[in-house]
This record gives sequence, C-alpha cells and structure tokens, in this order.
Amino acid sequence: MRPFLSALALVLASTAPTVQSIEIDGRIDPEEWVGARHIREFVQVQPLTGAPSTLATEAWVLATPKGLAVAFRNAQPAEVTRTRQRTRRDQDAQVDRVNLMVDFEGDGRTGYNFMVTITGGIADAVITSERNFNKDWDGDWRFAVAEDEDGWSAEFLIPWHIAPRGRAQDGRRSIGLYLDRVVGSTGERVAWPGISFNQPRFLSDFVRIEVPDYHQALLAVTPYVSATHDRVRGDTGRSAGADLFWKVNGQFQLAATLNPDFGQVESDSLVVNFSAVESFFGDKRPFFTENQGLFEVPFGVSNSRLLYTRRIGGPADDGRGAGDVRAAVKLNGSLGDTRYGLLAASEGDAAGREFYALRATRDFAAQGLGGMVTHVDRPFLDRQATVYSVDHRWTPNGSIIVRSQAVASSVRQAGARSAGSGFQVRADQDLGNGWRHQLYFLHLGDDLQLNDIGYLDRNDFNYLRYEVARRRTDLPAGSRFASHEWRGALSQRRNDHGMHIADAFAINRISQRRDGGSEFIDIAGWSAGKDDLILRGNGVVRVPEKLWFFHERSTPRRGHWSWYGNLRGNAEGLEGAKGMGLRVFVQPTLHLRDDLSLAVGLQLHHQPDWLLWRGGNRLGSFRADSANLAGNVQWQIGDRQELRVKLETIAIDARLRQAWRVDADGTPVRVNEPIPDFAVRNLGFQVRYRYELAPLSDLYVVYARGGFVLDDDGQSVGRLLGEAFSLRDEEQFLVKLSYRFTI
Repeated sequence: MRPFLSALALVLASTAPTVQSIEIDGRIDPEEWVGARHIREFVQVQPLTGAPSTLATEAWVLATPKGLAVAFRNAQPAEVTRTRQRTRRDQDAQVDRVNLMVDFEGDGRTGYNFMVTITGGIADAVITSERNFNKDWDGDWRFAVAEDEDGWSAEFLIPWHIAPRGRAQDGRRSIGLYLDRVVGSTGERVAWPGISFNQPRFLSDFVRIEVPDYHQALLAVTPYVSATHDRVRGDTGRSAGADLFWKVNGQFQLAATLNPDFGQVESDSLVVNFSAVESFFGDKRPFFTENQGLFEVPFGVSNSRLLYTRRIGGPADDGRGAGDVRAAVKLNGSLGDTRYGLLAASEGDAAGREFYALRATRDFAAQGLGGMVTHVDRPFLDRQATVYSVDHRWTPNGSIIVRSQAVASSVRQAGARSAGSGFQVRADQDLGNGWRHQLYFLHLGDDLQLNDIGYLDRNDFNYLRYEVARRRTDLPAGSRFASHEWRGALSQRRNDHGMHIADAFAINRISQRRDGGSEFIDIAGWSAGKDDLILRGNGVVRVPEKLWFFHERSTPRRGHWSWYGNLRGNAEGLEGAKGMGLRVFVQPTLHLRDDLSLAVGLQLHHQPDWLLWRGGNRLGSFRADSANLAGNVQWQIGDRQELRVKLETIAIDARLRQAWRVDADGTPVRVNEPIPDFAVRNLGFQVRYRYELAPLSDLYVVYARGGFVLDDDGQSVGRLLGEAFSLRDEEQFLVKLSYRFTI
C-alpha cells in the first residue's frame, strides 16, 4: 500500500500547478502533499554506519504560505516493539520519535529542533555552535501523529515567524534542513542527510534547500498573573506581568517583557557547592529564550559564555534577595547579509542594575565573522563593566572547521579601572575512515572579567588540549555493541603567570548497545601541580597527582522497567590517588502505565580525603559520606494535563581528619587547629499540576517546600537523610495563569 501512495504522490506532484492546503492531522494524504520534496534516502547515523535504514522511513517537505510543512512515514511492523511512554515537554526518554531540525537563515549559525514522539509528546530546542542543544526555549508550532498496524506517521507545520530568516533573492531563500527518526526499542537513529550531532560539524552540514520567500507576521501578548502564599512567613504575594512578541517579518522581530516571571513553576536541581566555582543554571523565562540563539556565544570551557541571562534578575547587589526586573526589550533582525540583535533589561529596585548586549554577524562564503558588546551598570557597587568580543569561523573545506575568538573586558569601579583580555582557537578536522582530531587553546588573562552579565568559571588560565578520536561500526554481529567511539586527549593547564596547574590525560569510550541502551567509560589522570582557586585568593596549594574513572549505563524500557546507573571514582585531596573516593548512583524507573511513571534515584558517595577551604590560608581534610535520594512521579493526564511530584534530599556527614596551613611556597603543613566537623541536610519538594489552555498558555497550581541546614557537628548519613524530610525553611502555594493572545 505504501509504495502505491508514494507513486501516487509523485504523479500528482508532477501535474499539480498550485500548493494545496495541508491539514495537520497525522494522516498523510497524497493530494495534500502535491509538490512536496519526497525523501527516502535515510541512513543509519546511530550507529554512524551510513547503511540504509532497517525500517522503511520516508518524509515529505513542502514550503507553504502558513509555514514549513514536513511529514514522516515510519514503517514499524508488529515484531518491532513500539515504545509508547508518554513524556512531558522537553523530557528526555528512549521512545519512538522523529526530529525536524531547521536552519531558517541558512548560514549554519542557529538551528531549531522540533521533536514529536509516537504518543504526541514534543520537545523543542535551539542549536548553536554546531551541536549545542538548549531546551530552555519553547516555540508555538503545530503537529499531529497517527498510528496503524504497519507503522506510524507524524506531520509538522512550523510557522515562518518562529525564527528570523535569511536574505532572499528573486523571491526565494535558502534554509538548512535535517530529518531523523529514532526507534526507541533498539536505539537506531536514521537521518537525512547522513550526519551526526556527535561530530564536530553538524549544523553547518544541513542540506540547503531553496524555498519561496514567504512573509508572515505575528503579534502575540502573553499576560500572566500569579499569587503565592508563604505558610512559613504567613504572607501572600501577588504578581502580574506580560511578554510581547512582535514579529513584523523574518527580518525584524521584537520581544518585550514587563515584570517577567522568574520561573516560579520551575524547580532547579538541588546543589550543595563548596567549591570555588559558581554553579550554573538554565533559564526558562520566555523572554530570555525567544530568539536567543544569536546571543549564545560560548567562550571558554564547560558552560562559560558571554551572556548568562540568569544574571538578569539574579541575586541583588545589596544582598536582599533577587533583583526585580521591571522591563526588558530584545530586537533581532537583518540588514542585507548582516544579522543583528539588541537586548536591554532594567531592574527597578534601589540596587537595580542595567544590562545591555549588542550582537552582529556576517558570513562570507567559507568564513563567518561576529561581534558582541555587553555593558552592565551597577550603581549600588559604583561599577560599570563592558565586554567586547570578536569571533571568526573558517571552513576551508568539508573536513576542517576553525573557530577563533578574542574577548576584552573594561571595568570601572569606585574610580579605579581595570582591563583584561582572552582568546581561544579551536580546530577540528575529519580525517576519514572514522578518524578525527581537535586542537584547542584557551587564554584567559588574570584581569578578564565577564561575570557581570556572562558566566566564566575562572580567569587567569591557559589551557592547551589535543584530542584524537576513532569511530568503529564494523563490530562482529555477535557483539553486544553496535558501535564504539574511542577518544584520547592530552592537556596542559597553567595560569597566566606561568604557574603549572596540571598536565592531564583522558581516555574514554562512547558505545551504542544493540539492546538500544548506551554505555560510557572515562579514565583520566592529572599530574602533581598547584591549585590556585581553592584558597580564594589567599595563595596557591601544591597538590599531588589525581586519578578519575567514570562508567555509566542506560537501558531502554523493557516491560515496566528502565534503568540508569553510574559509578565514579576520583581523588580530591592531598593523599592523591591513595585517597580516591567512590560514588555510585542507580535510578530505576517503573512505568506503571504509558502515561504514569515513578523514578527513584539513590546516590551514595564516600570521600576519604575531601579537601575544603576553611578561611584564609587554612584547609581541612575531611572523611565524608553523603547520600542523595530523589524521586519523581510523572502522570500525563490526557493531552492537556500533567501532574508531577518531585523530591530531592541531600545529606552530608563530614568528619575532620587533618587541619592544614599553606606556606608561602604552596606547601600544606599539618597544624593542630580546631576545625569543626559539619553536617548538611537539604530538601526540595514540589507538587505541580499543569493544565494547557492553549499553546504556550497554562494554568499552574504548585505546592513547594524546602530547607537547608548546616550544622557544626557530624551525624550519621542515615539520620541526616531522615531528618531532611522535616525541613521547612520555605513552604509555598502558588497559582499562576498565563494566556497567549495572538493578534
């Protein structure tokens, strides 16, 4: 039957003079898809063999005045298990699903991922820096799915106004496209084109197709009201605000917000952080995720970036809670081949700050150039901070990509000025036959300051790293594994004054298993060196060699169960490898029904030599035991309702083994000084009900409770974990209503 429908579609496509309207109902009607591009050339990309799909997969792509329409037909006979687990928006799960990824500007800088599961669950994300996916963004787009005995189908309609567009010529423009399908029970991923986000080049290798330059405008206003009752303090608060999105066309889009919601209905994971590096959190506020891809400019390692939107409305400069964001505005657009963006935000309280960011990019064939300026005015601290950045991308051929960036900061505080700079270069090359390598160099000056509006985990740093990788997909048929990717790396770390921090090696393997699961193994070691962060500016510490290993394993759902677990060993103290600690985490998930699941995670951690700063040049080595218990009940009630219960507890028992003072040359010296033991209890609990009134329009009813206690005496972990449930520093009821009006 399917070959007949495909042939019929081709015949109709060759004779139809006009674009037909498409009803997004999940049922692929050949007459509706007349004129569409028909794609059958799906190949395996997980494992990345390039072999044809084991299950027939085909797609249709059609540009219509209402948006980009895409349909998938996925053959899946009865002998191939269908994973019908229902998921909340943006939830990761090993289920049957399809992905549509689009680069609307066609320049390889920003893409958008739209995912639909076999049960109608969705996820969306913004793709930047070739393969960085950020799920904080939620878009307004249409979809539908339908099942039959031979397989299942999905249809998408993505409005043109959802993202800025590239330059048009003669009424047409170029977009980038990538389509894939994942079979949940086996983990097989097939795609068109045959590229993978596990490779250094991904977004820039999307297939470029020409589409008519359709114009589409949008004016959407989303007001919200919320009420919060604090049962601990006995007071009730009310809040109201609104987000506005005015998209005149693809070349000019404006977003504005008044008194934005800081995401009271979202709950960050519990983090107990004793390190010198700040914890990083995502941002779900709609204003700060809409059209944000242009401003996603990474600089440095890990999560470091030039614009970290959690700074806006973050902890106030006077220490009195969070800053009060009164208003913000964002412009995105293009002038010819130049893309630009402007963001401005203002906090209105006594210690309020002013935030500004300006970004522009332009591409020239094999090269791309970008620039960014940020400025923050902090009158309470008498501080003004400005950061300048220039980034360059060079792709001389299909196997090489070189990205470089230079950054400078200028800060004036209380009449004194300081300036710092940094730069990075990253070169990737695909050597063919599964081999690739990368060379990366990062320089961060000791006066470089980005954290007024950005996120930089440290400055005063020089980092050189070389990595080589090989992918293997020719494993024996009887192997438990479908593919391996081996990676080996050597690196060197020094500060900006030439001080040796550490040399390191790492060997890891990423594996796709034939049972649909995955496995990751990582072994690393650091040479003896110096730690220049732990004393918080009070000197450096000579530290011994360190070892690290990590292993994780996940399995897809089988019957009512799926599993995830990991095992980690690492040395964190002055005993070096002899003081290696061990952490184990296991999380089974019980799928009571396709729409109801219970996940329980337990982590146990033993640290025989945990080194912590205790003020000045004093350190303490602790014997620590900790436990982290987490539970999550997820109930998808029909297509519009969701009930989620989330529990997290942390217990830490730390007993002093030895106190240390650090000499001027960095040598730790044993001292007989009193440093108290300590114990931590931490609780986060949330019950959240959500009713979707319309796309991006929701009613939330939330109950939340939490607490944190740090005691100056040790206790057993079991007792601490039990006592954590009684914590009640905060207890709140919240009701929030938001509704999106489209004009």
